[in-house]
Amino acid sequence: MPARSAKRIGPQTPVPDFRALVLAVVRRIPKGKLASYGQVAAMAGFPQRPRQVGMVLSGLPEGTSLPWHRVVNARGYVPSRGRWWGAFEQIVRLRDEGIDVDDLGNLDLATHRWLP
Repeated sequence: MPARSAKRIGPQTPVPDFRALVLAVVRRIPKGKLASYGQVAAMAGFPQRPRQVGMVLSGLPEGTSLPWHRVVNARGYVPSRGRWWGAFEQIVRLRDEGIDVDDLGNLDLATHRWLP
């Protein structure tokens, strides 16, 4: 049986800039709306990479104007995973936009989901 050849990216094949695509999607999320990490990943063309979306957003500089706070996990929860100060900031920003978030970071994603 012949070996299957793997599809390789050659020197002329453009490699999409994952970070730039993710940031472009996040930039489009309107005030008062939310998207999940998986939704952002899918809209950027990488449906299997929601965790990498989180990594991109966690690496943003402090004070960025990008609406990173509008991205939450698929269960409608503001994740904290060892960064409670970031979760607190996200909750405050979401509340400022009129989204009900309890003190533990739970919210109603279905009500506020962005459907472009």
